[in-house]
Amino acid sequence: MSVLTIREVSDDVKNALVRDARERGQSLQAFLLDVLRRQAAFGRNRELLAEIEQDLTEGGGAAEDAPDAAALLTQARPERGLE
Repeated sequence: MSVLTIREVSDDVKNALVRDARERGQSLQAFLLDVLRRQAAFGRNRELLAEIEQDLTEGGGAAEDAPDAAALLTQARPERGLE
Protein backbone atom coordinates (compact mmCIF):
# COMPACT_ATOMS: atom_id res chain seq x y z
CA MET A 1 0.00 0.00 0.00
CA SER A 2 1.08 3.53 -0.66
CA VAL A 3 0.87 6.60 1.52
CA LEU A 4 -0.33 9.87 0.02
CA THR A 5 0.15 13.32 1.48
CA ILE A 6 -1.85 16.33 0.35
CA ARG A 7 -0.43 19.69 1.29
CA GLU A 8 -1.99 23.13 1.41
CA VAL A 9 -5.59 22.01 1.97
CA SER A 10 -7.54 24.99 3.22
CA ASP A 11 -9.33 24.73 6.55
CA ASP A 12 -12.67 25.24 4.79
CA VAL A 13 -12.07 22.27 2.51
CA LYS A 14 -10.83 20.07 5.35
CA ASN A 15 -13.78 20.99 7.56
CA ALA A 16 -16.24 20.21 4.74
CA LEU A 17 -14.60 16.82 4.19
CA VAL A 18 -14.64 16.05 7.93
CA ARG A 19 -18.34 16.97 8.05
CA ASP A 20 -19.12 14.72 5.07
CA ALA A 21 -17.17 11.85 6.65
CA ARG A 22 -19.03 12.22 9.95
CA GLU A 23 -22.39 12.26 8.17
CA ARG A 24 -21.47 8.86 6.70
CA GLY A 25 -20.17 7.54 9.99
CA GLN A 26 -16.61 7.32 8.68
CA SER A 27 -13.24 8.63 9.67
CA LEU A 28 -11.75 11.25 7.37
CA GLN A 29 -9.21 8.68 6.15
CA ALA A 30 -11.89 6.09 5.33
CA PHE A 31 -14.03 8.71 3.60
CA LEU A 32 -11.16 9.99 1.46
CA LEU A 33 -10.09 6.45 0.58
CA ASP A 34 -13.63 5.77 -0.68
CA VAL A 35 -13.52 8.98 -2.73
CA LEU A 36 -10.20 7.96 -4.28
CA ARG A 37 -11.46 4.45 -5.04
CA ARG A 38 -14.57 5.79 -6.77
CA GLN A 39 -12.48 8.21 -8.81
CA ALA A 40 -10.09 5.45 -9.85
CA ALA A 41 -13.00 3.21 -10.89
CA PHE A 42 -14.55 6.08 -12.84
CA GLY A 43 -11.29 6.57 -14.74
CA ARG A 44 -11.20 2.88 -15.62
CA ASN A 45 -14.81 3.07 -16.82
CA ARG A 46 -13.87 5.92 -19.16
CA GLU A 47 -11.01 3.81 -20.53
CA LEU A 48 -13.35 0.89 -21.08
CA LEU A 49 -15.90 3.07 -22.87
CA ALA A 50 -13.14 4.45 -25.11
CA GLU A 51 -12.07 0.88 -25.96
CA ILE A 52 -15.66 -0.05 -26.78
CA GLU A 53 -16.07 3.03 -28.94
CA GLN A 54 -12.86 2.23 -30.81
CA ASP A 55 -13.95 -1.38 -31.35
CA LEU A 56 -17.31 -0.22 -32.67
CA THR A 57 -15.70 2.34 -34.98
CA GLU A 58 -13.22 -0.18 -36.37
CA GLY A 59 -15.95 -2.79 -36.79
CA GLY A 60 -18.36 -0.47 -38.58
CA GLY A 61 -20.67 0.12 -35.63
CA ALA A 62 -22.87 -2.02 -33.48
CA ALA A 63 -25.07 -4.71 -34.94
CA GLU A 64 -28.76 -4.73 -34.15
CA ASP A 65 -28.28 -7.53 -31.60
CA ALA A 66 -25.35 -5.80 -29.85
CA PRO A 67 -25.51 -5.78 -26.04
CA ASP A 68 -26.31 -2.61 -24.15
CA ALA A 69 -23.28 -0.56 -23.06
CA ALA A 70 -24.34 -0.85 -19.42
CA ALA A 71 -24.39 -4.64 -19.78
CA LEU A 72 -20.87 -4.57 -21.19
CA LEU A 73 -19.65 -2.49 -18.25
CA THR A 74 -21.31 -4.84 -15.78
CA GLN A 75 -19.64 -7.79 -17.46
CA ALA A 76 -16.21 -6.14 -17.59
CA ARG A 77 -16.09 -4.97 -13.97
CA PRO A 78 -15.23 -8.40 -12.46
CA GLU A 79 -12.69 -9.02 -15.21
CA ARG A 80 -10.93 -5.82 -14.19
CA GLY A 81 -11.20 -6.50 -10.45
CA LEU A 82 -13.85 -3.82 -9.90
CA GLU A 83 -16.57 -5.83 -8.22
